[in-house]
Amino acid sequence: MNNPITAPRLPVRVAISPLSWANEVIEEFGKHATAELCLTGAWAAGYEGVEMSRLFPRSPDELNTLLSSYDLSLASGWHSGFLAERSVEEELSAVHEFATLLQKTGARVMVYGECAAMAANALDVPMSQRHRLTPGQMADYGARLTEFALELTERYGLAMAYHHHLMMVVETQDEIRQLMAATGDEVGLLLDTGHALTGGFNYVDLISEFGPRIKHIHLKDVRKQVLETVRSKDLSFNDAVRAGMFTIPGDGVIDFRPLFEFVNSSGYNGWVVVEAEQDPSLELPEVTVARARNWFSTILPSRL
Repeated sequence: MNNPITAPRLPVRVAISPLSWANEVIEEFGKHATAELCLTGAWAAGYEGVEMSRLFPRSPDELNTLLSSYDLSLASGWHSGFLAERSVEEELSAVHEFATLLQKTGARVMVYGECAAMAANALDVPMSQRHRLTPGQMADYGARLTEFALELTERYGLAMAYHHHLMMVVETQDEIRQLMAATGDEVGLLLDTGHALTGGFNYVDLISEFGPRIKHIHLKDVRKQVLETVRSKDLSFNDAVRAGMFTIPGDGVIDFRPLFEFVNSSGYNGWVVVEAEQDPSLELPEVTVARARNWFSTILPSRL
């Protein structure tokens, strides 16, 4: 396909998360979405890639064929890890099929989200009930993460990007600092602007403290009034998403200028991924993702 978008290319590779079309855990968000609908919208808006989704085939050959028909790359994908509870060998066995998929589709980074110690309905309980690690547990956890990240690179050529995330064992700024101190440089960091603000800190601090370890970037914005309601009522994560706490960059309160200064000055060569977890029935995803892509073009200098 020849993309109809004529906007200048940006100085960083920009992908769109399929979460705009179909949420991975909230079934009613995108119940009737298809891979073709998602990829057509991503292509038409001028994105260069997408992240992995439940909408896509799990066969590397099928996925490569599908993405290439839309001239899109696979930027990365989320792995639900359990290293806070299980051994490195158990985790390597669990990740093999997915890591192979990423490897064979050309991705260079795997997003790691810690799902250990989470009940099946963990995203549906009040966020104050989040499980936390003790300092001793964090030290042991960090050692396992480092070993796992080393093996991930050696076996599959993939870097790990650890996702700090609401309701998981690394949510706050202090917990990120503990994690980074407990792990080697092999454990990279995913900077998520929305999870930083909703976790109680400014993402700029992650750039200042851990810039060289940032391997992947998720861009989402936050509606401040919704966040205040979520915190005052101690809502669950899923109810916060349903309420519209997250939105596309440019539609909320986050100042993204420091992030783009980092991208332009640091030599960062990973992906920047627009990730708006919101109800696709309220506004057509193809409209919101196109608006986000156009917003990028107004604040990032073009490249030839």
